[in-house]
Amino acid sequence: MGGDSGDITRLLAEIRQGNREAEPRLAQLVYRELHRLAKRCMQGERPDHTLQPTVLVHDAFLKLVGPNQVNWTDRKHFFAVAATLMRRILIDHARAVRAQKRGGGGKLSLDNVVVVTAAMSDDLLALDEALTRLAELDPRQSKVVELRFFAGLSEDEIAKVLDVKTRTVKRDWSTARAWLHSQIAETVA
Repeated sequence: MGGDSGDITRLLAEIRQGNREAEPRLAQLVYRELHRLAKRCMQGERPDHTLQPTVLVHDAFLKLVGPNQVNWTDRKHFFAVAATLMRRILIDHARAVRAQKRGGGGKLSLDNVVVVTAAMSDDLLALDEALTRLAELDPRQSKVVELRFFAGLSEDEIAKVLDVKTRTVKRDWSTARAWLHSQIAETVA
C-alpha cells in the first residue's frame, strides 16, 4: 500500500484534531493508493462510463476527511474504511443504474474484482444485501470479502489491514465466498 505509514497516521491525527491544512498533505500521500483501489473497482467499465475512478477517489476522499469523519486510529483503518466507502458509492451507482435500466443478464462472479454494468446491477445489489447479512454473522469475513472484492487487495494486503495472518484471510475468504454463493443463489431462485 502506498504512502508512508507513520506520516499517514500522523496526518490523520492532525485532521482529527481539526488541522484542515493536513488534508492536502494526506491527499498527496494516499491519492495513488486510493486511485489504484478505484481503478480495480472500475476495471472493465466502458471508457465513457459516468463513474470514473478519479470521481470514485474524490467522492471517497471527501467522505473520509469530511465533517463526519471517522476517528482514525492509523493508516490501515483509513484504507479499510476507504474500501467500505468505495463499496457504498458503487452500490449507490448500481442502484441508480438499475432504476434507469431494468433488467439483468450478466452474472456477478466472486472470483473477480467487481465490474459494475447495467446488466450486473441486480447481482451487485444481491451481493451487497448478502454481505450486509454476513457482517452481522461474522464482521471479519465480511471485511475480507469487501477488501478483496471491492478494493481488489491481495490476501497478504488484507492480512496487514486486518492485522491477522494470511492463512486466516484465506480461510475467511473461502468460507465467506461459499456462504455468499448460497445466499445469492437463494435470492435469485
